Amino acid sequence: MALSVGIVGLPNAGKSSLFNALSRAGAPVAAYPFTTIDPHRGVVPVPDPRLDAIASVTHPDRVVPATVEFVDIAGLVRGASRGEGLGNQFLAQIRDANAIAHVVRCFPDPEVPHVEGAVDPVRDIEIVETELALADLAAVERELERARIRVKAHEAKASDEVTLLEDLSAQLQRGTPARRLTADPRRADVMAPLRLLTAKPVVYVANVAEQDLPQAPPAEPVRRYADAQGAPVVALSAKLEAEAAQLSPAEAAEMLRSYGVEEPGLLRLIRIAYGMLGLITFFTTASKEVRAWSVRRDTRAPQAAGAIHTDMERGFIRAEVIAWEMLVNAGSLQAAKDRGLVRLEGKDYVVQDGDVMFFRFAP
Repeated sequence: MALSVGIVGLPNAGKSSLFNALSRAGAPVAAYPFTTIDPHRGVVPVPDPRLDAIASVTHPDRVVPATVEFVDIAGLVRGASRGEGLGNQFLAQIRDANAIAHVVRCFPDPEVPHVEGAVDPVRDIEIVETELALADLAAVERELERARIRVKAHEAKASDEVTLLEDLSAQLQRGTPARRLTADPRRADVMAPLRLLTAKPVVYVANVAEQDLPQAPPAEPVRRYADAQGAPVVALSAKLEAEAAQLSPAEAAEMLRSYGVEEPGLLRLIRIAYGMLGLITFFTTASKEVRAWSVRRDTRAPQAAGAIHTDMERGFIRAEVIAWEMLVNAGSLQAAKDRGLVRLEGKDYVVQDGDVMFFRFAP
């Protein structure tokens, strides 16, 4: 499945620098608000050493990783939900995203002005999240008006929808993001068409100065805030990561190590985005190609086949499955088959992270 992450934050928080590091797409970066007007989109391969390990024993012509799309929108400001700074247009650009990466500035720099006058990470988070909640509230209120009209027309279930929407409106007005509401299938059914921004899982990206790495103490207020929200945090220097992204892998690793960074923050961010959405990866090795595929945890074999092509799901017969470690240790697919390591699974098989799968289906 395609995974899309919307990057949000105040102007000059480092969003475009982060995007550049992720995609190497060269989105413009400047020290003034609204550098980004149209959204920038970058498709980023998901680093996965298992893919290379499988390729080392199957010798494919092509290796195709799973991908994540990152969408960088313009910085939000107070009043964005009412259209300030083209806010409504920008908010609409992330309604289709699966998750949100909220970039928070945690570094002072007199050459990079702050729209609020000074750096205050928690205040900045609250400004953006208030605007997201207000945009959601407006969407809920519009739907509530339509539901009340349906009640007057005596439509079935309209009264229940009104009750659920009124409760959702009250929760948003109290500052409770939709993602923190207790699980309720009826509420979920009402919320789904609204594509609420505060319903999306969020990862906070604390953007610190490179000299504050690796412990990044200025990110501590963001960590405390995120802990209270039950959300993950990645502390990194977007500027440093963007510079490293222009180098060769060896040079980038050496540069980051000079700041005490053993693993790029980008890798952590991508892994967290996967984890937030409950995704796992399976692999295929057909047609001289090794490819990684993303599906939700607890996906059954026919639906995994459908991630490749809908015809494969409709005509699914069975799957040949082997764990990637077993395949690599066997040295080749044929050796794995000779040892009886490749097993047959049917329609009820639940795909496991790291499975290598070969689907049999009727055209």
